[in-house]
Amino acid sequence: MDMNCSPLSSSSILNEQVARQLFQILPEDGPIMVIRDRVGNCWPSDSEKFIQLKLSESVISDLCARIDDGHEPVVTQIQEHSIIATQFATEHTDCGHIILAFPQHTPESTLANGDLIEIVLNQINLILGLIEKNSRLMGRHNNHKKIMARELVHSC
Repeated sequence: MDMNCSPLSSSSILNEQVARQLFQILPEDGPIMVIRDRVGNCWPSDSEKFIQLKLSESVISDLCARIDDGHEPVVTQIQEHSIIATQFATEHTDCGHIILAFPQHTPESTLANGDLIEIVLNQINLILGLIEKNSRLMGRHNNHKKIMARELVHSC
């Protein structure tokens, strides 16, 4: 599995921006979050802990395929880890999937906190949408500035 960024695309840039924002606020002993793009590149919140989970590429691909088939969020137990995965997208951009791993959690504890986990997953997608909207507004603003500068040069 490629742990690096893919070539610059709108979803890669968004994934990286969201990762920078979210990963810094995750508690040290909290869940491990992985952003996985459509081509299989991953941004884990903690690379060492992610590797220790020993989730194979085929397991991760299976989770993502289940989401793509409409079964989301996917809640499962792999070894002694509770895993929750969901789509990571806005109305404009499909950025891939979010995987949350709760090491040493039982299925019962995960299900007991299901509403809270759903809120967190929704907030992650909300953050993605806000970052995307901000990027689009900045792009429009920069384009407007370029047009104004050209008009100013032509008017002189």
